[in-house]
Amino acid sequence: MLSNETVAVIGFVTLFVLMLLRVPVGMAMGLVGVAGFGYLTGFEPALKLVGQTTMRTVTDYSFGVIPMFLLMGAFVSASGISRELFRAGNTFVGHWKGGLGIATIGACGGFAAISGSSVATAATFSAVAYPEMRRYGYPQSFSTGVIAVGGTLGAMLPPSTVLAVYGIITQQDIGKLFIAGILPGLLAIVMHMITIWIIGVARPGFLPAGPKSSWSERLAAFRDVWSPLLLFLFVIGGLYGGFFIPTEAGAVGAVGAFLIGVARGKLNRDGILQSLLQATRTAAAVFTILIGAICFGYFLTITQTPQHITEFLTGLGIGPYGVLALILLMYLVLGCVMDAMAMVILTVPIVFPLITALGFDPIWFGIVIVMTVELGLISPPVGMNVFVIKSVIKDVSMSTVFKGVAPFVITDLIRLMILIAFPIIAVWLPMRMIG
Repeated sequence: MLSNETVAVIGFVTLFVLMLLRVPVGMAMGLVGVAGFGYLTGFEPALKLVGQTTMRTVTDYSFGVIPMFLLMGAFVSASGISRELFRAGNTFVGHWKGGLGIATIGACGGFAAISGSSVATAATFSAVAYPEMRRYGYPQSFSTGVIAVGGTLGAMLPPSTVLAVYGIITQQDIGKLFIAGILPGLLAIVMHMITIWIIGVARPGFLPAGPKSSWSERLAAFRDVWSPLLLFLFVIGGLYGGFFIPTEAGAVGAVGAFLIGVARGKLNRDGILQSLLQATRTAAAVFTILIGAICFGYFLTITQTPQHITEFLTGLGIGPYGVLALILLMYLVLGCVMDAMAMVILTVPIVFPLITALGFDPIWFGIVIVMTVELGLISPPVGMNVFVIKSVIKDVSMSTVFKGVAPFVITDLIRLMILIAFPIIAVWLPMRMIG
């Protein structure tokens, strides 16, 4: 019989082969996990593990946070709020050089804060912001680059699905993770806006300025977006103040988004049905990945893979931050070939015991991980947001989008170093939560 270490190596090789063959990541992890667990303990316990894991995952109350916030995001998307957010931002800063780009980043942040999805944000603003930027003469690379980067905000700002999954895997407080993402998310918005301003200053004439809006137009645009912003503040404020647990906050957010959409006449019967179907499909996909990841986690536990990796890396003598640098480098490389959710689910069960053993704050590390996988969403060759933009905007090439995101990648790397140097940015708000 093969040793545990050999079985673990074979398991990882098989997993990556299955993923290269385009087997869905949840299915691949489940197959490898159950097969490996069965080989080491017997297939009868392995098959029982599948049934128990599936039932426990789909009936766990705390896991309800995922479908609830997905439903909230679906209602928000169907209500057309993205266009109104962009128009509101444009009335305030559209007359600046690069103002439409700054408005796009702000609107992406607002939309991400009530949808929780990077892909949805990128797809939505490809249809909303891109035509406007092109109409005013913005370069194609810049326009698509701004949208791709703005889409990554969905992974950081609450309610982030990636942060929720990280919390489930590591058994951390999802509410604290959501709150921890606020300041780093705001930092991302500000730094991206500054990057656009620097591009405008460094290359005069590259970014045009639009017409200046009157204050009456600005107030009219703001009236269109106050209700979703109030919903976000209510949901996140309820989490911060201890009035809701995350699952309850998701339910309140979904009901609030539904009522806002109906009250404004933007959510009809077909829109409601499509929102329910979209949220159900996405939740089913996420739960499939979670079930596969949990089965794979049992396989890792029985082979003691996390312990072996912890012993190896701590024995290198490079110190906690040296080990952290290696982990983040691994994420940056994986981000070039893997989806963000797949990266988190595959690697966190392995690296999290190492991080806690080194004394790093698990809430802070969750934000660092999400910030790192954000880079994967815009990194060649697989950047998910870039593919999404290409699917919506048919006349743009992948290389054009990657050229547009290059300055923002540099900005994100600087932001990552700031967060590592100053962990208080992520943990200050969670430390002051009530409850």
